[in-house]
Amino acid sequence: MLNPYAVTISLPSGFTSYVTNVGVKDNSKDFTVILGAPGCTSAGVFTQSRFAGPSVEVSRRHNTGHARAIVVISKNANVANGPEGLAHAEEITNQVAGKLGIAAEEILIASTGVIGRLYPIDRIRNGIDALPTPLPSVDAEDVARGIMTTDTVHKVAECAVAGSTARVVGVAKGVGMIEPNMATLIAMVFTDALVDQKSLDTTFRAVINRTLNCVSVDTDTSTSDTAVVLASGSAGAVDASAFETALETVLLELTKKIARDGEGAETLIEVRVDNARDVEQAKTVAKAIVNSPLVKTAVHGADPNWGRVAMAIGKCSEYTDINQDTVVIRFGSQEVYPSRVDESGLAQLSEYMKGDDVLIHVSLQTGTASATVWGCDLTDGYVRINADYTT
Repeated sequence: MLNPYAVTISLPSGFTSYVTNVGVKDNSKDFTVILGAPGCTSAGVFTQSRFAGPSVEVSRRHNTGHARAIVVISKNANVANGPEGLAHAEEITNQVAGKLGIAAEEILIASTGVIGRLYPIDRIRNGIDALPTPLPSVDAEDVARGIMTTDTVHKVAECAVAGSTARVVGVAKGVGMIEPNMATLIAMVFTDALVDQKSLDTTFRAVINRTLNCVSVDTDTSTSDTAVVLASGSAGAVDASAFETALETVLLELTKKIARDGEGAETLIEVRVDNARDVEQAKTVAKAIVNSPLVKTAVHGADPNWGRVAMAIGKCSEYTDINQDTVVIRFGSQEVYPSRVDESGLAQLSEYMKGDDVLIHVSLQTGTASATVWGCDLTDGYVRINADYTT
């Protein structure tokens, strides 16, 4: 079970870390290294953006299933910097590899922050020169703090793998520029379960599609999205189904934390679409709802304006089997269409929408499939944060 009350969550056995400040932008922690034991298996998925950064490019090359270290630089994405940006990403992996005594090809790198600015490479070089070996920490919460940018809280989750001593621990960052496309944000998962590379990749991709690929804050796909999992194998073999359950538990918890911490967010929105033709239809309709600025602002204002939900469903015009006469829309458990609610009922719904979590539940009546996505309300805080981002 997840333990939300843990003061400190440690990395699984077989992993060590180091988090520090190297002066990328300010005095907060901005440089993180995690190292796994020899023999790690790994898997990763990355942004499909046509402006993908050098960190993604290097990590794709190194994503052969046997990575054992990850370097994360926060507060600078190192994107759109041409050959010099790529050279810097390659230099960092080479320099860290030398300090750790492993091959550069065993290192993945991720970067997050402002686009279009080169790394302060001299500061980073000096920081790597001072990297202690062996890496001194196993603090997963410190790793989560080290990768933050505009996040207001660090995001970490853990779960035991049933029937074994193995654990799954995940960290993530991201509050804006979030509409995943094959990957998401920066998310790292570590486990001491023994999982072969092919199974790890297949399971990770399946779980990503049910969790992190179901979150959206502002419809914008990042240039730097990176999600990776490393398995040290230190705790031995585990049941495949139990491992997948633990992995999904961790990634679902991180998904909700990301949505809840969306830039300026005050309310977590969960959109559940069921009785759909297939999962793709359900997910497409759910994303149309959670991404609608009109739905987001209605939630922010605690306005049970179900007409905006109907509008969002109607935008999915490619699905000609959706019939407005049979669709059912609910806020929480209260049906609002086609059965209408009176003014008293609307007032009660408004009170419900003032809570921290709002569920919008739509039944399409086109089949038996379902999907759930998560997002957040749209506030003036989001505008202010992003209007002032680089200044």
